[in-house]
Amino acid sequence: MKVVKFGGSSLADASQMAKVRSIIEADENRRVVVVSAPGKRRGEDTKVTDLLIQLGDSIHTDGTMDMETYMKIIERFRTMAEELGLPIGVLETVKDRIDQAIDLVKGQCNNALDTLKACGEDGSALIVSSYLQQSGLQASYVNPKEAGILVCDQPGGAIVLEESFERLYGLRERNEILVIPGFFGFTPEGQLVTFSRGGSDITGAIVAAGLKADMYENFTDVDSVYCVNPMYVESPKQLTSLTYREMRELSYAGFSVFHDEALIPAFKEKIPVCIKNTNNPSAQGTMIVAELPERESHVVGIASDKGFLNLYVSKFLMNREIGFGRKLLHILEDEGVSFEHAPSGIDDMSVIIRDHQLPPEKEQVVVQRIKEELEVDMVMIERDMAMIMIVGEGMNQTVGIASNAACAFREAGVNIEMINQGSSEVSMMFGVKSSELSIAVESLYRTFFE
Repeated sequence: MKVVKFGGSSLADASQMAKVRSIIEADENRRVVVVSAPGKRRGEDTKVTDLLIQLGDSIHTDGTMDMETYMKIIERFRTMAEELGLPIGVLETVKDRIDQAIDLVKGQCNNALDTLKACGEDGSALIVSSYLQQSGLQASYVNPKEAGILVCDQPGGAIVLEESFERLYGLRERNEILVIPGFFGFTPEGQLVTFSRGGSDITGAIVAAGLKADMYENFTDVDSVYCVNPMYVESPKQLTSLTYREMRELSYAGFSVFHDEALIPAFKEKIPVCIKNTNNPSAQGTMIVAELPERESHVVGIASDKGFLNLYVSKFLMNREIGFGRKLLHILEDEGVSFEHAPSGIDDMSVIIRDHQLPPEKEQVVVQRIKEELEVDMVMIERDMAMIMIVGEGMNQTVGIASNAACAFREAGVNIEMINQGSSEVSMMFGVKSSELSIAVESLYRTFFE
């Protein structure tokens, strides 16, 4: 049995859905399908999820619904349903569920915005299941509650509960093709809650793990995972295989192919994952597995992302002050700030934070508390930072990787603001100025892949 997940670009319009149907028909083992909300049809288009968020924000702000945005959402589904020749009842069901979610937002009900955001995936699943039925296939829409996907009550950041996997296994007894909307689950009390953005990948992996599938196929709009973002390097090398740990590190650090949390359920069950292209399904794709044989090169990818800041703290004899690091991180916890990395020296410590976690008004409070409570010699915040991560199994046992990376930065004329490897066996991270990200990545690519 294969679990197949289709991303937003694969479900953007009727012609893309025809490709989806052909892919499902081509392999009888593709029995469970997880779908995203419709994505962009062209460059200037807007994703349906973004429209739903925009609609929810308009109601939440002043209680008035943005009718233009509402009609754009309905029209997206109407166009697909009509071009696919689906019964009018399908569109009416999609519209009714959107209208019900809008009423919840107007009534300021708990998790109402999550319910509205989930209408994109729910609408896709209703349309895809109806289209498969019309094409002569035995197919059914399966709501995540019916499937057994239970999550904690954490709006916009749901985490699956362990009992979900046993419940999902029961779906193996059904013989038809099952179409499940991604991105959301239900609390044990029946409350709809969404995963973080891009969470349909998480749903796909959860379903694959629960069903103990032979493979989890994730269809997107690229032939494979590239070793570096094509935005920085023209025609980069394609990767035919990766380990779970490598893909997890790459996804976290800016690879947009896969949600960075999505592999965890598949990893636990050791289910192989294959990333494939809806527009070119015959391409080999990229296999993600638990272990791979020894490679000639230990660096398999270079990931990068902007939008970081460095909170730098210095205090003489910091290393002798028991509990200093805990106290510093406790201040961040008190102020609701999560951190990404925390490299340190004997008298100083850096905390790398996503820029949006520390807006200017919160920055003033955090800095003042650090000065008063920790009596530091210096506290400084440096914004506009980017992180570059080189990734590969066995890097910590390979001589010369850090030296080669440093040479690449030197050749590009880029100053390294921060280095962090720590206990990781598969990655090494460098902090640079955001303005120097592109030339640094290009130089690293030449060093490790040319």
